[in-house]
This record gives sequence, structure tokens and C-alpha cells, in this order.
Amino acid sequence: MKNEQLWKPTLKRIKSTSLFKFIEHINSQKNTKINDFETLHKWSVENRNCFWNEVWNFFNVIGHKGEEPYLEPPNKLPGTRFFPNGKLNYAENMLKKGDSDIAITFWSEDKIKKRLNWSELKNQVATVANYFKKKGIKKGDRVAAFLPNIPETIIVMLAASSIGAIFSSASPDFGVEGVLDRFSQIEPKMLVTTDGYNFNGKEINITEKVVKVVNSLRSVKDVILVPLLNSSEIFSSNKAIIYQDLLDNYKSDKLDFIKLKLDHPLYIMFSSGTTGKPKCIVHSAGGVLLKHLVEVGLHSNAGEKKKFFYFTTCGWMMWNWLVSSLMLNSTICLYDGSPFYPNSDILWTYAEEEKFNFFGTSAKYIDALSKFKNNISKKFKLENLETIGSTGSPLVHESFDYVYKYIKKDIHLASLSGGTDIVGCFVGGNPISPVYRGEIQGPILGMDVHVFDDDGNSINNKQGELVCIKSFPTMPIEFWKDNGEKYHKAYFDKYKNVWNHGDYILKTENYGFIIFGRSDATLNPGGIRIGTAEIYRQVEKIDEVIESLVIGQNWKNDTRLILFVVLRENILLTGELIKIIKDQLRTGASPRHVPSIIIQAPEIPKTKSGKIVELAVRDLVNGKEIKNTSALANPESLVFYRNLKI
Repeated sequence: MKNEQLWKPTLKRIKSTSLFKFIEHINSQKNTKINDFETLHKWSVENRNCFWNEVWNFFNVIGHKGEEPYLEPPNKLPGTRFFPNGKLNYAENMLKKGDSDIAITFWSEDKIKKRLNWSELKNQVATVANYFKKKGIKKGDRVAAFLPNIPETIIVMLAASSIGAIFSSASPDFGVEGVLDRFSQIEPKMLVTTDGYNFNGKEINITEKVVKVVNSLRSVKDVILVPLLNSSEIFSSNKAIIYQDLLDNYKSDKLDFIKLKLDHPLYIMFSSGTTGKPKCIVHSAGGVLLKHLVEVGLHSNAGEKKKFFYFTTCGWMMWNWLVSSLMLNSTICLYDGSPFYPNSDILWTYAEEEKFNFFGTSAKYIDALSKFKNNISKKFKLENLETIGSTGSPLVHESFDYVYKYIKKDIHLASLSGGTDIVGCFVGGNPISPVYRGEIQGPILGMDVHVFDDDGNSINNKQGELVCIKSFPTMPIEFWKDNGEKYHKAYFDKYKNVWNHGDYILKTENYGFIIFGRSDATLNPGGIRIGTAEIYRQVEKIDEVIESLVIGQNWKNDTRLILFVVLRENILLTGELIKIIKDQLRTGASPRHVPSIIIQAPEIPKTKSGKIVELAVRDLVNGKEIKNTSALANPESLVFYRNLKI
């Protein structure tokens, strides 16, 4: 059955987009006759050397392309280098403007509002970069940010990038061990942090956490503190400098952008930590620049005078995606705090006052608004709003209905899907094609996306694995300190020379896609990916708990976490013990790791090699029968889970 068309852009609107202008550019340069997105996408994957060269040309990338070929070797996954003889600097491309136009706006609930123009942004980046150099930070060193989504996080990232240092971030709601699991692996020399943040109308002081993190990270030589609460407990150490003191004492207006190979590392990002400590995924400056020019510039229509917003933390890849809109000379709109404080209209108030053109959020947020039938369109005009972006989990059909009925009728609703693994998207929206109910509009340009069955056949109108069969710029350079084995196993074990992403997906007759969730055991409540190992590490520190197992149960168009615990002999799961477990998860990992339900179980199913079997329990709880139990050491243990009524 064909899904209903909910929106179609007018010809006038199509012609105003960067994507339409890019098509005109390609037709002019290459004597092609492209006139729609599907034809453009087909051309982009069949002529990748030419496509990526024209992306560079169209957006006037600052740098040197070097001699052809621009893809070498042409299609090795992983292994293809993009512009292998070229050089550029990511920060230089982000800071092309230097005038009094607004570069960044920032709201922290109803507590803080700030604006930063391009000139101020460049001056602060120059000053922080000067401090880094004075402290001996050089190309390849790691700079870590344990910060909220504030302007200073962007400034630190750009300063690091300008001198070839590698940036990594975690949001301040992570527990100490969550931070150390990430940062201890990459051994940063510099840590930038804060005394706390605002959430749900409360000041959350993290000074105690910061002290523990700093004391545990032996690699850290210097600490920059950006105080947001102005608390009396400001972290004091001979390693630390207050951010304002840094600006006063290391003032500089000189930015020296080091030109680097395109495969020089820009970011180290982290997997969810399903099978142990999170994997450290290294992304290149050139890869991120090229991919985000396509996704933010062409698919999302960023550009001069445009206002771009995404509700995100610095622990989610959408932060990295959002900040790249600076390359298009757009204004970035940041928000830190609860999207429902002081009320559920706060983000829309922000959108109205700042005249957002692009409003990005999670599918779960849209779902939450829709349950209350919050009629945004009656309260706000949103005259400048062109696009609503949604990602994090599949956007259900009813949420499409809600957006068009209660937010804005004439809106481009762009459902996106990708991951930290590629710091970008495989599939998403585009502003020149129709939107169909429940569907992601199509593949991203340059991404040869297919749906494979288990035998590696490309299929349509059937559910299968999301794969990409040709190389693309944001394939990770490597996993940090990995010999290539973990990297290969993560994406290339199932299909040779094909990226297998682990999403269960269907390609529709509209050239669009519907995603049904992850095809592995990763938990995904509210669109936030959580690794089971992160939960086990915290729960099993509690003396009464012998071992545990966590699964995601399908629940009201979302996923809720169900935690099973095996307790010591004669111990019962009381209300007090449930509180202890939840508190441990909240403080040791993050509030997102706290399960909805905790159940005492007699035994945990395991394989003969002793591995916990989450998938078998998940399937039973979600009403599916287990076909093969021969791999289990204790198949009788499944009886308990099969008979549960949750």
C-alpha cells in the first residue's frame, strides 16, 4: 500500500533551495539533464569522483584539492581516501565570516540567553588556540570537553581543530565512570569542563564529579573551567584556569590555520558500549567537512542568514552535525536543558523569537508533544520555519500526522537516520521532493544505500539490512588503538566490501525508506542508544546483585527498559533495593540508563561459552518464540521469561 503524500514543495520553493542551484551547477558543468532528486542521486553514486569534486567547487571549500584522482582507490570499504593529495583546515572553513552578524545564539531554559557574533567568535577561537599552543598542545593531541551544549564547547572544538588537535566531548549528565570509560582510552592532554548546568529548573552541580574525573585522568595536564552556576565550590587546582581569565590573559586576534591532509583526525566519538567499554571512533576533518556540506548544505538548505537549531547534547553526534552549519555561514541556535521547562512550549518560543529556519529534534520529542495534542500552530506563527528534522528513532506515521496538523501545514518534515559511526546520515530528507506519511524521503547524495537480505541480494518492499555498497567520506579512519579487527567486525563481517549498519529497514515504492529499529541488541529508549554493558557494570557493583540482564520492550511506539536481576540467596527485590539500583545507574551512568521496570529473576540465559543472551529474552518478552535454543547452556531458564506478563 502506498503511503499518503503529506507535503509537496512549490516550484518557487524548489528554485530557492541550494539543492536546486546545485543541480543547475551540475547540468551546466557536466552537460547533464538532471531535473529531480532521484536522477541526481543516481548520478552522484555512479560518478562519485566527479560528484565530490563538484561539492568542493560548489561550496568554495578553502584548501587545496591536489591532483586527481579524488578517490583512491575508487571503492574500498574501508580504505578509500578522498582527495588524497589535498589539504585543508576544518576550522578555517567554519570561520569564513568575521563580521557583526550573529554566529551563535544560546538559551539555557529560561535562565540564560546569549548571542555571539562572528567577530567575537573568531576572536575567542584565536585566544583559546593561543592558550593551547602556549600549553604545548600540538597536532594530534587530544582535547576533551565535559561540557553542556554551550557556545564555549564550539569555541574549544574550533580552536583545537585550527591547530590540528583532536576534539572529543561528553555531556555533563554522564556519571564519572561513563566519562572515564570514554576519555581514559584517548588520554587527553587538555580537559575543558564546568561547575554544573541547568535542567528542569534546577541547578545541577557537578564539581564533585569533575574533581574525580580530573584526578583519574593522569594524561590531563591542564584544565579550563567554564563556570555556569558561579557556585562557591568552583573547582580549584594548579592545573585549572577560569575561562574568562584565559580570555583576558591570552588574548589574541591571530588565527593560524594549519593545512592538513583530509584524513587527519578531527573528532574521536564513542559507540554506546554494548559489549564493554565504548569504541573510540576516529573521524577525519575532510570527511566530516564534505559529508556535512552535502547533508547540512544541500539536504537541509543551510546558508547565509539561515537560523539552524538541533535539540542535542554534546554526547550525541547531532551536536557535531549541527555545528557544521557554520560552514554555510548559518547562525547556530543552541539550547541546553529540559525541552519541557518551564513548559512544553519553550523550544517553540525560542524558534519564534529567533526565527528558526531549521528545527531539529528527536522523534521521541515529537511523540511526546503529539500525546498531549499540543497545538503549536495556534500559539506560534513560525513564519520563517522551513524544515523540521527528526532523528534518534523511527518517526511513526502518527507523528507525521501530528506535525502537519498541529505544528505547520507548509513544512518540510525531514526524518533522518545514520549514526555516530558515520557522524552523518545514510537516508534523510531533501527539500525538492514530496513527503510521504511514515517515510524517510530517500538516500543521502553520494550514499549508495540498499536493503540487503541475508544472502546479500538488494531487495525492495521487503525488510532487510541497511547497507552502503560504495565508499563515502565519513567512513571512520579507525577505532582508536585498534589494529583494524574491531573496525572490520563492526561493519564488514556480514557482507564483503559492503558497510552493514545494523538497521532493519524497508525501501518503499516512493524511493523512500521505513526503519523498524536496530538489528542488534542495542537498547534505544526515546531514541537514545544505550549499550547493555554500561548498565551491567553499574548494577553489578551492588552487593546484593549477582548478575543482571537488560532488554528493550516494545511499548507505545517506543522502547522501555526492563532490567532483570539475579540476587544473592535469601535476598528479595524490595522497594528500597530498586531505589538503590536506580540511583546507581543514574549517578554511575546517566538518567537515561534507568530502567522502567526491575524484575527479580531466578537465572540468566547464557550460551555455552558463558555469554548472556539478551536477544532471546527480548524476543520472548516482545511475544516472539525462540526457534533455536541449542546454543544455550541453560535453555530451561527461558521458561521464566516466556511466562512473564509485563
